[in-house]
Amino acid sequence: MSNLRPVFYVSDGTGITAETIGHSLLTQFANIRFVTDRIPFVDTLEKAQVAAMEIRRAGEQSGYRPVVVNSCVDPALNAVLAESGALMLDVFAPFIEPLERELGMQRQSQVGRAHGMVDFDSYHRRINAMNYALAHDDGVSMDYSEADVILVGVSRAGKTPTCVYLALHHGVRAANYPLTEEDLDSDRLPAKLRPYRSKLFGLTIDPVRLQQIRQERRPNSRYAQLDTCKHEVVAAEALLRAEGIQMLSTTHASIEEIASRILEVLGLGREMF
Repeated sequence: MSNLRPVFYVSDGTGITAETIGHSLLTQFANIRFVTDRIPFVDTLEKAQVAAMEIRRAGEQSGYRPVVVNSCVDPALNAVLAESGALMLDVFAPFIEPLERELGMQRQSQVGRAHGMVDFDSYHRRINAMNYALAHDDGVSMDYSEADVILVGVSRAGKTPTCVYLALHHGVRAANYPLTEEDLDSDRLPAKLRPYRSKLFGLTIDPVRLQQIRQERRPNSRYAQLDTCKHEVVAAEALLRAEGIQMLSTTHASIEEIASRILEVLGLGREMF
């Protein structure tokens, strides 16, 4: 017996949609402990049967009825999965009937459509944006003329993962510039950034959290000392405020939240892929 309730994200594709929605649902039940697993590419009856056995076994071992957050579109696959005895939550079910009624047509249940490469222009935009983010990471390249956004902040404030997320999920060409000790001793933006003021967005972080992150990267170094982190964060925030640059703390924010805020503030109305 386990005190963890099993939750499965099951999909005929990547499972990203089911996991994203499921995670949002589970956060509403903070007093319950869950153990989650993703089962992607369940696109045949045989795979559905294997998944159902795994789900049923998890329920028997835990002593709790499993929860399945499901984004499979084939009713036959869903029927097999339901034989697991789990609580089945179909992420599409509440919306399909109203949409069919409104649009005057039935859905086309095509497996893998949500994350399929159906738009080559969008696909190439994401790839190009990803290449841009890698080439302009941590000030490697200083040519920001083609950037959609330039993230500015102290080292390890979350700039790189945010740039990667913006590229992969929104096709945004995001660069990032780490504020150096020399930059922080000045009362002005670095000269390299001044021509691109309208593209700048600042990321900051609680010094204690920053010290924990840096300690993992460079243990017991001056770089990871709390006094160093405090000095850098205070100086960076003062500089960004003085220059009128919007900023956001990454301390308790998810990558998704950070990216959404950046898109909103800078008016980058990009769809999510």
